[in-house]
Amino acid sequence: MKKNNLRIVKIEKSKNLFNYEKKILINELVLDLKLGYYDFEKDTSQKVKFSLEIDYEDKKPTNDKDIKSIVNYGTVVKLITKLVKKKHYNFLESLAEAVFDELFRDKRIGKILLKIEKLEILKDCSSVGIQITKKRSHDKF
Repeated sequence: MKKNNLRIVKIEKSKNLFNYEKKILINELVLDLKLGYYDFEKDTSQKVKFSLEIDYEDKKPTNDKDIKSIVNYGTVVKLITKLVKKKHYNFLESLAEAVFDELFRDKRIGKILLKIEKLEILKDCSSVGIQITKKRSHDKF
C-alpha cells in the first residue's frame, strides 16, 4: 500500500494568494473643445471623442466601502474634461501625453490604451485621430 505524501501547508493571513488584473473602460466620451494647429481650430470648438482602456493591478480585492480601492472611471472622465478646458493643445499627441501624465500618477496603473478622434474636421470622414498605448516601464533608470 502506498503512503500519502500530501502535506498541509498553513498560509499566513498577511500573505496574498492572488493578484488582480483590472481594466477600466471608457467608451466614446465626446467633448466640445478647441483643439488643433490651424487658426480656424483655435477659434471654433469641435467635437472630440475619447476612448480608453486602463489596465491596473491590485493585490487586494475591491473594498465595497472604499472608493479609493478602485481606479474610478468618473474621476478619469473629470480629469480629461479638466485638462481640455485648462489649455489649448495643437496636436492630439500632445493632449494624449497630458492625459497619460495625469493617469500614471496612480502607481497601480500599468498600461493605457488611448484613442482620440476629431469628429468634425474632415467632411469625407466620420472621424480622424490617433491611438496610442503607453506602458509603465519597470526598468530602473
